[in-house]
Amino acid sequence: MIIHSAEIYISAVKPEQYPPGFEPEFALAGRSNVGKSSFINKMLNRKNLARTSSKPGKTQTLNFYHINESFYFVDVPGYGYAKVSKKEREAWGRMMETYFSSREQLKTVLLIVDLRHPPSKDDVTMYGFLKHFELNCTVIATKADKVPKGKWQKHVKIVKETLDFDPSDNLIVFSSETGEGKDKAWGLLQSYM
Repeated sequence: MIIHSAEIYISAVKPEQYPPGFEPEFALAGRSNVGKSSFINKMLNRKNLARTSSKPGKTQTLNFYHINESFYFVDVPGYGYAKVSKKEREAWGRMMETYFSSREQLKTVLLIVDLRHPPSKDDVTMYGFLKHFELNCTVIATKADKVPKGKWQKHVKIVKETLDFDPSDNLIVFSSETGEGKDKAWGLLQSYM
């Protein structure tokens, strides 16, 4: 896909702040520091549209990125970050649950996991949550450049087994360093538009 325009549209915390209209939305979920911002930047050929940080817990709102004036990436707060108060985590949880359970424009959730490691308990919980709401889910197994290509299948198998992966979902091996999986991800997203 050729990206003509990409900009942060709004950082929202409640439904009345969500963008109006019916353009498709693709949400990105994943634990803190798993690489959601790097994924967005790689997909959009931008260096710093989505701010990356070595400090977990940077994203605290639903960040809507308007792309080609025709669809949105929605970056949701990372989960599993301990240095945030329980009250804040609960508020983020409610904000995300409201969005996931009520947003008709949401076409699929891209669950970002780290290919190098088995999914965390929080990843498993999030995947179960998405399945509970009967949302389309695509698992993006990122940081593939850090795993020898010959071991990808073994790692993919571990990811699928740990998540109790639904065969109707998709899994894409991805690297924001090399661009591995980028074309496949765009192909999938375009099928939802």
